[in-house]
Amino acid sequence: MESITKYLQPVATLRRMVERAYGADLVPDGEVDWVHELGFGMFNAAYRLRLRDGSDVVLKIAPPPQVEVMTYEVGAMAIELEALRLIRAGTDVPVPEVHFSDSTHELCDADWFLMNFVDGDNLAVIKDSLTAAQQLHYSEALGSANRRLNSIRGPGFGPLTGPLEPSWRNAFTRMVEEVLGDGERRRVDIGWDYDLVRRVVTDHAAALDEVSEPRLVEWDLWEGNVLVRDGSIVGLLDHERAFWGDPLIEHGFNGLVLSDFGDPAAFVRGYGRSPLTETELVRRRLYGVHLALIMVIETVFRSYVDPEPYRWARAQLDDVLGQLGQRAAR
Repeated sequence: MESITKYLQPVATLRRMVERAYGADLVPDGEVDWVHELGFGMFNAAYRLRLRDGSDVVLKIAPPPQVEVMTYEVGAMAIELEALRLIRAGTDVPVPEVHFSDSTHELCDADWFLMNFVDGDNLAVIKDSLTAAQQLHYSEALGSANRRLNSIRGPGFGPLTGPLEPSWRNAFTRMVEEVLGDGERRRVDIGWDYDLVRRVVTDHAAALDEVSEPRLVEWDLWEGNVLVRDGSIVGLLDHERAFWGDPLIEHGFNGLVLSDFGDPAAFVRGYGRSPLTETELVRRRLYGVHLALIMVIETVFRSYVDPEPYRWARAQLDDVLGQLGQRAAR
């Protein structure tokens, strides 16, 4: 998908990046036949590169400095690198191995890193070609993998690279306020009064106090970030939105309150989670507000031309605020 945050680079720069990471002996001879842009993501630029020895690697490049990103996306590449380190050190969940990272901005005025290429099919791309049984199998497997990721305990609540908060209430309300501040700064029409949304979160924030232990949260673990092969998950991608928080905020649980995200039963079964309590349901609705706000506001930051993502996200925000007792003015 096209987005102004994708910082595509000329082949000459890609060649210099390969040389810095792997040495001159692995720099490819050809002009462009070794370079393939991976266009499925929506934030970083990504390339599949074939080195001179025939091995494939993936290059990710952060957004250009002149493009304004949302507050929670600042420093996202450093967060992804830390998430990959934590996951590889603390679980058996398959994620790429980082080969080299560079934040000097000497070859490109943005952070970038190289990792191994994972040979697999993108689950979002092949989903419609799968049988119902295969889809359920992968959803259960993803739930199991997500639970293993959430087993990693953190030092506090908030971004992996800090700053951290002592309570989940403080961290989550700050996350929501950052998103609302982004929307106000860019004058995004979210369909609701911004201060009303703040009051809704404040009025229900006591439900957040039930969360006492920070856990690694992927948050963006949807099917487009899952690679599969021969019935197994072989790689999880795009970890730049990870943080220390409440596992109930994970993407796989979105369908518990927002039906447009699909039936989460198989994911929940694979995760091994019991039905939500009343307090957990309040929390899950608050997490739906946070997600819907991001989806609405990011359409302006990314300069999407297609109006459908904005309309769809607005409908999700209306839905979840309605579940929290609010009625949109018409």
